[in-house]
Amino acid sequence: MVDVGEKAETRRQARAAGTILMLPETLALIRSGSAKKGDVLGVARIAAIQGAKRTSELIPLCHPIALTKVSVEFEIDGEHNAVHCLAIAECFGRTGVEMEALTAASVGLLTVYDMCKAVDRGMRIGGVRLLEKLGGKSGHWLADA
Repeated sequence: MVDVGEKAETRRQARAAGTILMLPETLALIRSGSAKKGDVLGVARIAAIQGAKRTSELIPLCHPIALTKVSVEFEIDGEHNAVHCLAIAECFGRTGVEMEALTAASVGLLTVYDMCKAVDRGMRIGGVRLLEKLGGKSGHWLADA
């Protein structure tokens, strides 16, 4: 692991996003709340938050971080038969929270897949990326549109 002991503690935030594409019928199940496994987006939100909290257990050289906030929002996109996920992770510490935000978005989308795979094995997860990061020595970074 990288030594962050000499770095200043600052407020740090990261935003990450991704999308899962599916059949219109699958999106209808999610929208109506009638998927066999239950509330797909509710469960996916909890899974995403749990994923952010356990990032250092999944990524071998990632520092454990005391997160101060994780928020996860899902947006249903009927035009593209998709669900978009936006995850925000925050902490006050010596290292950034980009991996936690990226993990939250990924785990949230994977959970949507898991809960709907019985009706749509062809779902596609994509576009998982960092949108923005704040804090630390390198300051503010914003992804190109």
